[in-house]
Amino acid sequence: MDLILKEIKDGIGVLTLNNPTRRNALSLELCGQVVSALEEFRKKKVPVVIVRAEKSARVWSAGHDITQLPKVHHDPLAYDSPMETAFRAIQNYPGPVIAMIQGSVWGGATDLAVTCDLAIGDETSTFAITPVKMGLPYNASGIMHFINRVGSNIAKEMFFTAAPVKAERAYHFGILNHLISSREIESFTFDLAKTMAANSPLAVSVIKEQFRILSDAHPISPEAFERIQALRRKVYNSGDYEEGIKAFMEKRTPKFKGV
Repeated sequence: MDLILKEIKDGIGVLTLNNPTRRNALSLELCGQVVSALEEFRKKKVPVVIVRAEKSARVWSAGHDITQLPKVHHDPLAYDSPMETAFRAIQNYPGPVIAMIQGSVWGGATDLAVTCDLAIGDETSTFAITPVKMGLPYNASGIMHFINRVGSNIAKEMFFTAAPVKAERAYHFGILNHLISSREIESFTFDLAKTMAANSPLAVSVIKEQFRILSDAHPISPEAFERIQALRRKVYNSGDYEEGIKAFMEKRTPKFKGV
């Protein structure tokens, strides 16, 4: 099944999330198809890519497919996991990648939205980053995506509450570059993409890479990195993580004990 629909429309690459029965969850298979599609666009020298869901979707993406999370004692967001690989493919794509968002965005899909170079949303868009609902230890690179986009104070609020942020507030936070009505979002996003595509692709790709390098310029000591990894292991080896997954599968509220 094509979990990603890809097309080139007026010179602009379009990737449409295409698994509505699973609310466009970021499954291993869907993430793999994102990577493959971006590589195909790269070979064809497509200057700008838009990532979207089906028109007027109620859920843009439900985030990581919880049924595919590894069980306790395994890092759920390891460097080589398909979702992390897909995010790096977006960051490393030589042209701008624009998230066009209609509907709610949950968990890792919010990370996907802030990993894209720009995000355009309509009035139905909402954003929630929800690892604490699952007892899930988020990874350092994902947290940095949010700090770079909205600052640490807003990132902390989003992570600690796991509450959805509505469209207007998301625009003021900087999650969205533009907040556009659902009637106009498609034409606006394509016009923006065409404006970018008309510029020097070499200059754009080099400037994008400079942005990536500079935004990642947060050196930490080996000791600090090892401490981060130890902190994360404490969570994904915990009873809370096991309970979070179990409660989700059983469709009940988890009973966390903090151990």
